[in-house]
Amino acid sequence: MELNSIKDAFDRVTKKQKLSSSKSQEIIEQIGQEIEQALSRIQSGKDSASPSDHKLILNELKAKLKEMAPLSQLEGTQKDLNIALSKYPKLLDKSFNPDISKAYRNIDFDIHTVNQIIASHFYRQGQFDLGDCFVDECNEPEAAEKKAPFLEMFQILEAMKSRNLEPALNWATINHEQLSRNGSDIELKLHRLQFVEILQNKGRDEALKYARAFLAPFAAKHMAEIQKLMACLLWAGRLDSSPYAELLSSIHWDKLAEEFTRQFCNLIGQSYESPLSVTIAAGVQGLPTLLKLMNVMTGKKQEWQSMKQLPVPVDLDREFQFHSVFVCPVSRDQASEENPPMLLSCGHVLCKQSITKLSKNNSTRPFKCPYCPSEVEAGQCRQLYL
Repeated sequence: MELNSIKDAFDRVTKKQKLSSSKSQEIIEQIGQEIEQALSRIQSGKDSASPSDHKLILNELKAKLKEMAPLSQLEGTQKDLNIALSKYPKLLDKSFNPDISKAYRNIDFDIHTVNQIIASHFYRQGQFDLGDCFVDECNEPEAAEKKAPFLEMFQILEAMKSRNLEPALNWATINHEQLSRNGSDIELKLHRLQFVEILQNKGRDEALKYARAFLAPFAAKHMAEIQKLMACLLWAGRLDSSPYAELLSSIHWDKLAEEFTRQFCNLIGQSYESPLSVTIAAGVQGLPTLLKLMNVMTGKKQEWQSMKQLPVPVDLDREFQFHSVFVCPVSRDQASEENPPMLLSCGHVLCKQSITKLSKNNSTRPFKCPYCPSEVEAGQCRQLYL
């Protein structure tokens, strides 16, 4: 929805309001000064002045106030403010239709599924008390099963905020095989951060001991990264002034927390973004088009309810465009659980059976991507979920 015109109108109203307020304050101060001066003159001649003198002073004050014409001065700015204020609500009414039910179609849906989606949304946002309350009130005990994994996820994330990587490392160790099949290197990234923390806080010897125990298994595939970390040992105690000072940046913690959340949700079969949030956001973006359509189709409500396809396109951003079915561009076969889509390192996607044929069933044998010059290995391809 285009909000620039509304923002501009709001800015005009606030500008007029500030101008009117400033002008009012200025006039009030002028009136106050004139009154104070009159009072000062009356008090200075209190003993010797006669009532006629006081009356003269008050008449002079009255004449000055009349000359100032405060109401006339305020009239212009107040009129501009009133015009802006009267136009703004009309623009809001035009831009925001209060009756969005006109864009609603009667569709049968399973209330239990909806309740589970809502409960899952609360749990994935970390609102566990609210989720429990919702599950109790809607009597959906099955929805509470989604709480445990998200509770574990948030406990690990809270530990990471405190620079405690032990829970995350334990999780990565337990899920090592599945993470490897998905092509994730999050386990190495966790050990890398832990290594840097140990080097900073416990010294070179402890860091070297940790590297031998936990980084050595990654040397075969990530030698350059391991070599970089080993070079950090030479800068123990002064890593912040070394060529590797960027390893101390807090941005690594933020990025790793986000990646951990993605990988955790992936392993439990959940999307990274809340389905409820994505659905509502997409609905908000498509709602203006549907409302315009319904305004045009006024009196044709029944036709709207029975319509199988919209007569106008509803444009959504790429983030809201999903494909529930994937067809391999090489084999032309539809993806399935036995033949899932796989993401190549170059970014293109093929089905698993096509990759097996191209690599001649050799996970380490490089093959050329059919859509770009890149060479990839089957073992580096990551499974995607429909």
